[in-house]
Amino acid sequence: MQKINEKVEKVYGKYPQKVLQIGEGNFLRAFADWMIDEANERGDFKGSILLCCPIKAGMEKVINEQDGLYTLIMRGIEDKKPISKTRQITSVSKCINPYQNFEDFLEAARNPDIEVVISNTTEAGIAYNENDKQSDTPPSSFPAKITVLLYERFKTFKGSLAKGLLFLPVELIDNNGIYLKKYVLQYARQWKLGDDFIAWIEKANKWTNTLVDRIVTGYPKDDIESIKQNLGYEDNLVVTCELFNLWVIEGKKEWADIFPIHKGKANVLWTEDVKPYKMRKVRILNGAHTATVPAAFLAGHNFVLDFINDEVFKNYLNKILFEEVIPTLDLPKADLESFANNVFARFSNPYIKHSLLDISLNCSSKFNARCLPTILEYKKRMSKLPKLLTFSFAAFIKFYLGEMLDGKFTGKRENGETYQIKDNAEVLEFFESFRNKNLNEIDLVSAVLSNQSLWDGKDLTEIDGLSDAVADNLKKIKKDGIKETIKSAVCDGN
Repeated sequence: MQKINEKVEKVYGKYPQKVLQIGEGNFLRAFADWMIDEANERGDFKGSILLCCPIKAGMEKVINEQDGLYTLIMRGIEDKKPISKTRQITSVSKCINPYQNFEDFLEAARNPDIEVVISNTTEAGIAYNENDKQSDTPPSSFPAKITVLLYERFKTFKGSLAKGLLFLPVELIDNNGIYLKKYVLQYARQWKLGDDFIAWIEKANKWTNTLVDRIVTGYPKDDIESIKQNLGYEDNLVVTCELFNLWVIEGKKEWADIFPIHKGKANVLWTEDVKPYKMRKVRILNGAHTATVPAAFLAGHNFVLDFINDEVFKNYLNKILFEEVIPTLDLPKADLESFANNVFARFSNPYIKHSLLDISLNCSSKFNARCLPTILEYKKRMSKLPKLLTFSFAAFIKFYLGEMLDGKFTGKRENGETYQIKDNAEVLEFFESFRNKNLNEIDLVSAVLSNQSLWDGKDLTEIDGLSDAVADNLKKIKKDGIKETIKSAVCDGN
């Protein structure tokens, strides 16, 4: 069978290198590079991508062996039917590894065509390492590498303000662009690179905060042979993902003209404030997981697709999102409802097996960040508690009631099966402390809600009616089971 670079023409990879992409893994290749490829097809961008490995063990060999070409397969639900869309991505020029050849990295800094820097170096990537030196080839931290890159560019173009770069970090931390710029400036001062360079960092370069959203399932090893037969060529870089995509970029609207990927199929939003969109994602998408997973797992479901196909849980989640979460958010209602409807389509994706037990990892901190703020805001706005989210609070507590068995903190589902509860040691020790106390529901709930270490210093027993509502749900779960309790709560409404 022919290889992809023997059968597919490298159409857009021959354009000038306009993008330096720090990160060559599955996510960016299924997300940003697809968007760039679409923009090239429309004729809006006309630029190729220079990939750069962020760590020593990179993928440059296999990428360059395929001449930068690879296949993207996007799969999901469209018009209530499963669909798969295939696209050959041809916009990658090549891949460099600064650990193997640092001169390639410096050459990228000197390239007059480079306009945009995209990065995905994991959450730990945007960090400061005081031991990094300008003379390191390369420095260990990502911000230090960027400082070297920018200083080389500053010297090459003699401080021209026209040769600054647009930075689009997608690392999953708040204010990713702000922190990247902060550490770059810190290195510039530490290495004594001069006031002129520091001023150029500030004036010539454009730093954005971003929010990204797309589930990328990566290399489809389980069905790669059938995929190759359908494609008609060998491709060692096939990457799969869902259909949904979202890139929210906080920056000046005119910066979009530098990187016009927002004009086509890609769901790209340029905004002056990314925070409402981050809150939307955390409260609706992530909150949907956390509000539903403990109850769904206890009731016998193993995957997201299982519970979304269960009418009881589907109706439960629908009411949580549309009647309890959305009323607490300040973006336009139509925008919020569209996002929530997309959640149902994404959860119904038959190509993604998302384990509920995997999602339950560190559920205590997730509930605190994703669901508790909605409960508090709903109480503030509506002067009453959200009925279904207080049930989800009870289900979360029920999920965490376990005991240490063979070195693992273990809970029990309604069908008697056991499961491992994974969280930090302090949380597990706290919940295990209830095992031999034989507390009634109100005392148990009061103990959990008053543990301020779980709730960012808040004593939740001070919230009028919350302890009683959660305890009442725990009693119903014990008496009637998860699904019957949900049915009752859904029928009662708010």
